[in-house]
Amino acid sequence: MGYNCLVAIKQVPDTTKITGEAMNDDGTVNRSALPAIFNPEDLNALELAVDIKDRLGGKVTVVTMGLPAAADILREALYRGADEAVLITDIRCAASDTLATSYILSCAIKKLEYDIVICGRQAIDGDTAQVGPQLAEKLGVPQITYVEKLKELNETSITTQRNIGNGWQVARAKLPALLTVTSDANEPRVAAAKRMMKYKNAKAPSEIAESLKKQNPNADEESLNVLIKEKCEALSAKGGLIKQWDLDFLKADLKWCGRSGSPTKVHRIQNVVLRSKGTKEVKPDEKGINDMIHELIEEKTIA
Repeated sequence: MGYNCLVAIKQVPDTTKITGEAMNDDGTVNRSALPAIFNPEDLNALELAVDIKDRLGGKVTVVTMGLPAAADILREALYRGADEAVLITDIRCAASDTLATSYILSCAIKKLEYDIVICGRQAIDGDTAQVGPQLAEKLGVPQITYVEKLKELNETSITTQRNIGNGWQVARAKLPALLTVTSDANEPRVAAAKRMMKYKNAKAPSEIAESLKKQNPNADEESLNVLIKEKCEALSAKGGLIKQWDLDFLKADLKWCGRSGSPTKVHRIQNVVLRSKGTKEVKPDEKGINDMIHELIEEKTIA
């Protein structure tokens, strides 16, 4: 028997490259000011799903919500072992907090078959660790958070080892279930060359539309739509079409989406500037450097 694993992933700004333009005035992240990457712990979630497929059979589907550019991480997921990818993109999703995000994701996941939903423990752009648990509540399935090891999986239940801060706990849940996975769970595999060749041209309809608009700048809307449809059908026949859904397709209640569905509000933004208490000049010669190192060792700054 195989297992249908559904992995919720997210494209996030690289918070290791923070600049002064990283935040907007309203407290939201200025995503255009930072390079976008695959959320690190979502890679661990994907690895767990692909490992289950490799050992026990089944299928891995990845789902993300974001701008059309988020298709980049869906392609990367396909390179790493996923079988199907779904992009949820709609301007009305903008400014969604964890509550709205989990609602929109739940609407999409309910349209898919799954035995196990797997999420990264948290995203590095928010660090809330809320979406996974909120998603489990909206799907009405049991959840096991902070998973570090899969111990047993059978047709009716899943048993894991989870981190509880000062130790570990073995937890079992009936299927279907939702897991959130930590970075200690595994070592994510790299992209496979064969899969990169297979999926390098995988695209979402929005990407196809943008490309065809550039190639046919003088085409009218009707002609352009025909071209887009033909390209999507051809790509789908080759297994290279990334599914793209909007809120209308999901039949989502708009009052629970985007800013209107997000009760989280930014109360205040505080810019923190670190200033040194003083400075000390170090002569640019061997003695000056040796003296500085000796002083740092004495102050236990370095060992």
